[in-house]
Amino acid sequence: MKKAICPGSFDPVTSGHLDIIERAALIFDSVLVAVLHNPSKSCWLSAGRRVELLRKAVAHLPNVSVDSSEKLLADYAKEQGAVVVVKGLRAISDFEHEFQMALINRKLNPSLDTVFLTSGEHFQYLSSSMIREIGSMGGDISGFVPPVILPDLLECIHQTT
Repeated sequence: MKKAICPGSFDPVTSGHLDIIERAALIFDSVLVAVLHNPSKSCWLSAGRRVELLRKAVAHLPNVSVDSSEKLLADYAKEQGAVVVVKGLRAISDFEHEFQMALINRKLNPSLDTVFLTSGEHFQYLSSSMIREIGSMGGDISGFVPPVILPDLLECIHQTT
């Protein structure tokens, strides 16, 4: 059984993230979506809230689970039995950073490979930071996030503005 891990901050989860997760779920037997702590990022939503929103967004995918960790991805993947990291690439600029991370993870955990999935063309411009900015300024984010979590995100935006 091939278990994959889709790591990220998911602050918040976007339709582009969901597209990558759904496609990974078609390829691998089991997919763990992992909300990981990134010390270089200041998050808008708590890790618990991000996990909650992701669980709603992937509820229709029986082979997908969601968890969070503050461990290194390479260590967490080994602990969870994942053999593949799935990362989405929006543009060539994403590749350089993701390639470096893949090499580091492979050095830390030699049994861990990374697979890159290119974003669908209608998601290539999409990022969590853009959704936060649009939402905080009263813009319509409905076309950028999974519909099932839109009410929750609007509530979060309302609470922070």
